[in-house]
Amino acid sequence: MKKLFAIIAMVAACSFGATSSVMAQEDVAEATEQVDSAAMDSAAVDTAAVEETVEAAPIVEEESEGVFKNLKTKYIEGGAGFMSLVAIALVLGLAFCIERVVYLTLAQINTRKFTKELADLVAAGKIANAIEKCKATRGPVAQVSRKAMECLDSADRNDIATIERTINMEAEVQGSYLEENCSWITLFIAMAPSLGFLGTVIGMVMAFDDIQRAGDISPTVVAGGMKVALITTIFGIIVALVLQVFYNYILAKVEALTGNMEEAAQELLVMCVKSDKCKK
Repeated sequence: MKKLFAIIAMVAACSFGATSSVMAQEDVAEATEQVDSAAMDSAAVDTAAVEETVEAAPIVEEESEGVFKNLKTKYIEGGAGFMSLVAIALVLGLAFCIERVVYLTLAQINTRKFTKELADLVAAGKIANAIEKCKATRGPVAQVSRKAMECLDSADRNDIATIERTINMEAEVQGSYLEENCSWITLFIAMAPSLGFLGTVIGMVMAFDDIQRAGDISPTVVAGGMKVALITTIFGIIVALVLQVFYNYILAKVEALTGNMEEAAQELLVMCVKSDKCKK
């Protein structure tokens, strides 16, 4: 009996050990499957993200290319001849605008600081140093001041009436320099919509020619000429608006510099009157 119980116990132990081993193998297999599933899910997410990024980049490029393509298409549909004239008006007008903006920006100085330093030199009797300072400073205010200092330093022109007349004449000359090339900008502002309207008239003539050839006034026949007319008008008005904005900005800078010259002229007359070299 004891041997029988021992044999049964050994069989039970072996079966339990085998069952535990099988269960452990099943647990390992399940864990492995879970890890593999998580890895596959992560890889799928990464792949989806990459695909979305790859898809998003061409969309942006396609949108930019689409805008450029649409502009090019409208340019061609408007008629290469008149659309080229409108484009030339835009380029030349912008060239004159940029030249004026750069010139006027470089012409601006701190007028109050400059006139104060000039007044200190005049009060100290250093007229030659004042003239050199004016020559070394850019802008219309410095040029007007230089003329006033040269008159003050001259023995035969240092009376207050001559100095005032010289200041006014130089201010007029410098004012004309400030407004130089502005007439060309106004020309292109007027020319751009005029070219657009000319294209409109030509497009209408084309539409009537198509009606005459077809013997019908259907929308399909008229659409081509009307489209050319509207496109040239739109581009001409856009060019005029762009140039008008620049022109108004330029006029504002010219007015500011003119005000600075007037302020400097008054200060110059005061410092000349106070100078010992000025004939009263």
